[in-house]
Amino acid sequence: MKSSVEVLEDNKVKVYVEVEEAEFDKDIDKAFKQLAKEVNLPGFRAGKVPRKVLEARVGMGPAREQALRDSVPEYLAQSVKEHDVDLIDTPEVEITGGDETGPVEFEAICAVRPIITIEGFEALTVELPSVEVTDDDIDDARNTELGREASLEAVDRPAETGDFLTIDLAAHRDGEEVLGLNTEDFSYEIGQGWVTEDFDEHLVGATAGDVLEFESAPKGTEQKADFTVTVQTVQTRQLPELTDAWVDENIAEFDDVESWTESLRESIAEQKLGMARQQAGTKINEALAELVDIDVPESMVSADLNQRVQGTIQQFQAQGIDFEQWMQATGQDPESFIEGMREQSETAVKVDLALRSIVIARDIQVSDDDLEREYARLAMQYGQKAKDIRKAYEQNDAVNELVAQLSKSQAFDFIVHSCEYVDVDGNSIDRDALIGHDHDDRDEADTAAADDTAADDTAADDTAADDAAANDTAADDASTDTDTTKD
Repeated sequence: MKSSVEVLEDNKVKVYVEVEEAEFDKDIDKAFKQLAKEVNLPGFRAGKVPRKVLEARVGMGPAREQALRDSVPEYLAQSVKEHDVDLIDTPEVEITGGDETGPVEFEAICAVRPIITIEGFEALTVELPSVEVTDDDIDDARNTELGREASLEAVDRPAETGDFLTIDLAAHRDGEEVLGLNTEDFSYEIGQGWVTEDFDEHLVGATAGDVLEFESAPKGTEQKADFTVTVQTVQTRQLPELTDAWVDENIAEFDDVESWTESLRESIAEQKLGMARQQAGTKINEALAELVDIDVPESMVSADLNQRVQGTIQQFQAQGIDFEQWMQATGQDPESFIEGMREQSETAVKVDLALRSIVIARDIQVSDDDLEREYARLAMQYGQKAKDIRKAYEQNDAVNELVAQLSKSQAFDFIVHSCEYVDVDGNSIDRDALIGHDHDDRDEADTAAADDTAADDTAADDTAADDAAANDTAADDASTDTDTTKD
């Protein structure tokens, strides 16, 4: 077999393949053996009809046609592998010679992954939630605990947000009571946003004895109703005085305000740091995606989108949730559900291209030791032997894709350790504190920020051994097309 590649425009290449007649005759022989299993001839056992007999009875045409269907995808897969063609879609195959006799020639138009160059990744700035603990944070945490022992006291002033009102509530529509909206002595906290969208607006400023009448649409409906609200009392929540005695009596493990406050400060700091870490990976991906200024191939988006949808359905099934019933309950249809994920897929594809660009720019190389460690990690994850994991990847020509994933992970790790982190006000966030270790140490355990690597957001990102088994190159998909391209 001879093959060559011609680079075309729009991220496509044309692969030319020529198969010598003697080599293709072996494929014809396989096709005749298959036909022998399907043809019943007197005097011959099933599957034992000689080729010459079959040629005389059915002719060469059916066997040659079958051989073309079976072998062209295999020859194309070999050529794609030989020339490192990074397929992202099913090739368009056209057989140009050898339909009836002689050497087989065909060409395939292959969409390939774009190779791009991005600028600015060395000085990326990522915005995260603030990790600083403010006095307001401390006050809110203390007041939450104090609020468990709070009391309500009547006030002689107009109602404010946060006040508790005791009200009589009546709602009618066309003279009929609205179900569930007619009650007496109802305690309502202004600011909760219940009943109607503008309910709180009508209550703010009211005083005890006021009768409020207004028209509004109850939550969950569009049809308005006539409301009458009688304000019985206006009360405010009174927190107990924060003293050492109160802490000693109500807060386990602490006996004074100072020690409890310091513990709250540490706890809030950990919570804020954890929140920033959880968002770091996603925010880095978003920042990387913004560096990609090309229209990403639709085939890559569709592939990622399909995997996301299938993954979501599998998650529902694993949790015992009927996906169709869930969609009905949430008022969605399959089309809107899928389209709702499209933006995530577009971002994931851009991140994939950006990370591959960084791999090239920084000349990141995956060593044999890196591969062995990954095989060992996958073996532990899936309860298999590392040698079996390696064999699965090698047999399915998936090693190159695994290398690509590992190199992208290293590129992402570089970004994690080199970008600047700031909060919404532009204040710098300490990188070492955020990622949990010295950012110059590349051999430490994965950080929380890097747990959400771009590899986890791309369609090809499940590098598990079970994926390797299904990871024959996209050239194999051409088998579905060869039947219709023999013009």
